[in-house]
Amino acid sequence: VLHSGLKMTRYAKEPENPAKSVKARGSYLRVHFKNTRETAQAIKHMHLKRATRFLKNVMTYKECVPFRRFSGGVGRCAQAKQFKHTQGRWPIKSAEFLLQLLKNAESNAEFKGLETEHLVIEHIQVNAAPKMRRRTYRAHGRINPYMSSPCHIELVLAEKESVVAKATVGDDEPIKKKVSKKKLQRQKMMQRE
Repeated sequence: VLHSGLKMTRYAKEPENPAKSVKARGSYLRVHFKNTRETAQAIKHMHLKRATRFLKNVMTYKECVPFRRFSGGVGRCAQAKQFKHTQGRWPIKSAEFLLQLLKNAESNAEFKGLETEHLVIEHIQVNAAPKMRRRTYRAHGRINPYMSSPCHIELVLAEKESVVAKATVGDDEPIKKKVSKKKLQRQKMMQRE
């Protein structure tokens, strides 16, 4: 999302192969920084199609976003288990904003002539933008701040040729589980009997 200004802005991480990558960014977005940060971390390194499916699932409460850093007071949910975590939420507005940004990046990729099927979210970053100020009225004639926490989002999609499978110990052998000494002794005792 480019603004009317002529100056191109600098990204936190430049893509390794600029010819095979596309960028997109949104600035001063009126969406909670903390929720958006957690949602962005959840889709990092995902394929573009999977990320869009995940965000749509979040919006329909089928998958949750695991809250890892900003997790104070966040309730537990069973859907967070797939991320090996306990706390999760469904930040719909953050998901909507990220979907719009992914759509923008995808159209940039199509314009550049890249294969949208092979695009992976290589880099995504959420920064806090300057807070917007309002006021709320309290008891005894006092006034407290009532701030919003907007954010800047930037992402880089890169075209990956093939999905690399995780390397195993041997081609045929399954990975062996480490067994404790106590358990080994018990197994030996059982075999003797």
